[in-house]
Amino acid sequence: MTYALVFVAADRPSYFEAVRMLGRVALKRKRAPPRVLGPWEAAEWDYDALDSELAAEAGEAVAGLAVDWAIVKAENRRKRLLVADMDSTIITVECLDELADYAGLKAEIAAITERAMRGELVFEDALRERVGKLKGLGLDALARCYEERVRLTPGARTLARTMAAHGARCVLVSGGFTFFTARVAEAAGFHAHFANTLIDDGAALTGGVGAPILGRAAKLETLTREAAALALTPADALAIGDGANDLDMIRAAGLGLAYRAKPIVAAEADAQIAHTTLETALYFQGYAQREFAGG
Repeated sequence: MTYALVFVAADRPSYFEAVRMLGRVALKRKRAPPRVLGPWEAAEWDYDALDSELAAEAGEAVAGLAVDWAIVKAENRRKRLLVADMDSTIITVECLDELADYAGLKAEIAAITERAMRGELVFEDALRERVGKLKGLGLDALARCYEERVRLTPGARTLARTMAAHGARCVLVSGGFTFFTARVAEAAGFHAHFANTLIDDGAALTGGVGAPILGRAAKLETLTREAAALALTPADALAIGDGANDLDMIRAAGLGLAYRAKPIVAAEADAQIAHTTLETALYFQGYAQREFAGG
């Protein structure tokens, strides 16, 4: 089985230093020069096999650099299903925290969110508690929150649209709310979205959330269901997220990525994106920059 050691740099100095340092690792194993995927940004080396020291040496080589890297199997490298978390992954904010700001409760609710995303709280219980605190918040706050606060993460649109252009199905799955996922999915280019539903009385939030709550188990179920519907397996999927409720789908996917993630997630993902944009998920799959979809 063959592998690729691929890296993506956040800036040119880091790129040149990564080529130099990882080049030493490759030279030690008599590998050919790297293949450039993105000029001054991404490159990779082919390896016929993995030895026990390669990952450790690669990690040491780029330590301290603004570089993300991965060792990936060449077989089935380009995934045919993308399942992505929304909050703090495809968008730059936690929608519930931002929505709470309109009720003057952002600090209180954000503290609960942080603990839930670190895996310190049961997600479903934490969600009910946070939504309950928003009882009476006018529905106009949702639209204002989306327009004023929600922004796509750099590279999110390119990731979804490039994979879609090459035949992959792209699904947004969130422990957040359909009001936001519907809009974000359309903006970024996802085919479908799944999330929780905020209950309202026609004028304001009631403090309730529709059942059953989409949490950690439901995210994994979404991945397996979507894969089966395409006659695929989880090995054919890329899953990406940042919080503890993303961990099961990240573990199950053929390529599970942690995006600027909590430590519990970064420790178990196949690789992490900590310095660069979501376009790195394309480079990890072997896409060259010239293959990226615009828009």
